[in-house]
Amino acid sequence: MKKKFINFLKIALPLLLGIFLIWYSYNKFTPEQILEIKNQFKEANYGFVALSVFFGILSNLSRAYRWNYMLAPLGYKPKFSNNIMAVYITYLMNLFIPRSGEISRALVVNKYENVPFDKAFGTIISERVADFIILLLFIATTLLLQYQLITDYLLESIDLFKIYILIGVAVPIVFLFFYFLKKSNSTLSMKIKTFLLGLKEGILSIFKMEKKWAFIGHTVFIWAMYVIMFYLMIFALDETSQISFAAIITAFVVGSITIAFTNGGFGSYPFFIAGILLLFGVPETAGTAFGWLVWTSQTVMVIILGGLSFLLLPVLNKAK
Repeated sequence: MKKKFINFLKIALPLLLGIFLIWYSYNKFTPEQILEIKNQFKEANYGFVALSVFFGILSNLSRAYRWNYMLAPLGYKPKFSNNIMAVYITYLMNLFIPRSGEISRALVVNKYENVPFDKAFGTIISERVADFIILLLFIATTLLLQYQLITDYLLESIDLFKIYILIGVAVPIVFLFFYFLKKSNSTLSMKIKTFLLGLKEGILSIFKMEKKWAFIGHTVFIWAMYVIMFYLMIFALDETSQISFAAIITAFVVGSITIAFTNGGFGSYPFFIAGILLLFGVPETAGTAFGWLVWTSQTVMVIILGGLSFLLLPVLNKAK
C-alpha cells in the first residue's frame, strides 16, 4: 500500500506542479492579455512550426541510429526501425509518467530484439551522460554570455534550501544502500548486484565501441538539431523574431533544464521560457505564447509518432 502511494505521488506531484504553474501564469493575466495570447496563436507562422518539428524528428532519428553504436560492443544490433519506435515510446511515456520512458525503451529492445534489460538500460544511462556533457557545455556558454542575469533568475525561481535538504537526505541513503549490498549475501542483494553488473557493462560500452567519433558526431548533430528546432520557432511570432543570440541560447538552456520538472515539461516549460524572455524585453504574453508553441508542437509530434510506435511495434515484429 505504501509503495503504491509513493508511486502515485511520483506521477501526481509533477502533474500537479504543471497545473499549478499554468494556473499561476494565467491568473495574473488580464482578460485582454489572455485574448492577446490567443491571437498570437492564431497569427503564428505555422510554416516555421512545421519546420521546427521536422528538425526535431531528425534529432530523434539520429538518437535511434546512435544507440546501435553502444549496443554493438555488447553483441547486439537491433533493427533501426525498432530503435526509432523505442525512442518515441520513451518520450511518450515520459509525458504520462516522468522518467518511465527510459525503462520502457529498454523493455522494447528486450522484448523485440532480445537485448537484456539491464544492459540496454545501462547504454541508455551512458547516452544520457553524453547528452548531459553537451548540456553542460551549453550551460557554460550561457553563463559566459549572461552570468548575472541567469543566476539571478534561477536563484529567484528555485528554492536552493530545499535542494540542499534533498542532497543531505539522499547522500546517506545512497551510502547505506551500497553498504548493504557489500555486506549482504541475501537473494535480494544478489539480484541487485547482478542487475548493477549488467548496468555497468551497458554504461561502459561507450568506451568499448569501435566508432567513437561517429557516436560523438551523432551526439553533436542531435543537439545541433535541438538548437535549430528552437531557433526556428522564434520566427513563428513577430514579437520574438528579433531577439538576440544570447536570449535564444539562454532560453534554450533554461528550457532544457526545466523540462524535467514536470511531465514532459507540462506547464513548467512555457512558464520558465516566458520568464527568461521577459528579461530580454519580450512581453510576457508573447513569451508565454512562444513557450506553449514550442512545447505543444513537440508534444503533438511525440503523441502522434509515439502512439504509432505502440501500434506498429507488434505488427512489424510478428515473429516475436
